[in-house]
Amino acid sequence: MIRAILLGTTGLAVALVMLGAGFAAGNAPVAQAQAAGAEETPAVVQMAAAETPTTVDRKEVEGIVRDYLLKNPEIMLEVQGALEAKQQEEQRLAHLGVIDDNKDEIFNSAFDGIVGNRDGKVTIVEFYDYNCGFCKRAIEDMQALTKADPELRFVLKEFPILGPDSQKASIVSMAFHKLMPEKYGEFHNALLGGQGRATEEAAVKIALSLGADEAKLREHMQDPDIPAAFAKTYELANKLAITGTPSYVVGNEVIFGALGKEVLAEKIEAAKSAL
Repeated sequence: MIRAILLGTTGLAVALVMLGAGFAAGNAPVAQAQAAGAEETPAVVQMAAAETPTTVDRKEVEGIVRDYLLKNPEIMLEVQGALEAKQQEEQRLAHLGVIDDNKDEIFNSAFDGIVGNRDGKVTIVEFYDYNCGFCKRAIEDMQALTKADPELRFVLKEFPILGPDSQKASIVSMAFHKLMPEKYGEFHNALLGGQGRATEEAAVKIALSLGADEAKLREHMQDPDIPAAFAKTYELANKLAITGTPSYVVGNEVIFGALGKEVLAEKIEAAKSAL
């Protein structure tokens, strides 16, 4: 990344120096004419500038720029910081539009499980995969946040991206949510917080242990609305530039990665302040 910025910055610096040198060379006749008190027309000046040979040596200029950057490498960090800040702001503005246009799909999808206060004032949405190691560790953040804040509504959006096992486990999860929504939080904690890989078999076992009727559960697993819901989530994630799990939406902000309870708490407070 830094190398790319260095090359780009060097090229820009060279271009600016060349432009400045060319501008100076091209305006030499103007300065000479003004010094002589002549009243030449713009066409005459332009002709004179066009006939003025360029004496700037590109290799020499590149060498000067290179030496300067080597002596002042901190410039690269400044450029990198400015570039990252610009990109983040552009991404933030893009997210604002996507979130505003897809509020119901993000915050109120019928297929998403909810823990915490179902009628809470502030909502945080987590895109997760049952086989994501970072999601498994982040489950403690969700539990701590919902316990500490009785007004928090935590939406769990199935985003199975880690292979067939994840997809099958999520199908069971969504079927269980439709069958027994009141126990979905227990199911989610048991499957995501459990040891080993989440599979269809493991998910069904947990569902049955919580009292689900197996025949009804498997019937719901065949619901064509489930793959349709997955498709909508993948499309939404693409719009939000979400490519990994866990990722969150809090208010008008998208948060990438398991950044910890403290960071999420700060974002939640910011969202409250914006209400």
